[in-house]
Amino acid sequence: MSFTNNVTRLLDGKRIAYTIHTYDYSEEIHSATAVADAIGFPQEQVFKTLVALDTAPGQKPALVVIPGNATLDLKLFARCVGAKKMQMAARAEAEKLTGLLAGGISPLALINRGFAVFLDSRARSFPRIYISAGERGAQVGIGVDELVKLTRARFVNLA
Repeated sequence: MSFTNNVTRLLDGKRIAYTIHTYDYSEEIHSATAVADAIGFPQEQVFKTLVALDTAPGQKPALVVIPGNATLDLKLFARCVGAKKMQMAARAEAEKLTGLLAGGISPLALINRGFAVFLDSRARSFPRIYISAGERGAQVGIGVDELVKLTRARFVNLA
């Protein structure tokens, strides 16, 4: 099956190797762990993108990319980025801020949109991770180094 969108066009244009893995998005298959099971990869290798907000005035939202089977510790993340307090964006707010539907939020779809990207250091244990391809029902497998280079992601130790 052929799949093309802005993310695949970006990767093709930069000649970056990737794989696409599609699945039927539904209410049963929307969590990162269910997506991992649907595409046949370990839950710790399929990463989800969360939108986190610094509670200090004037701060931009951050994209936090963590393993699908992990939970973001907001206090630890705040310490990692030097913030006093961080909070998760509500689903509707995350969608409004990114212009993408939950389940399709991807740092690759938001390049040059002003988001700081933070990648959980557990990604280093894999040559390739799987993240949303920018829309529901599609994941992209990409090398960790390529993802970091494209998104200017900063590794953070959230384990």
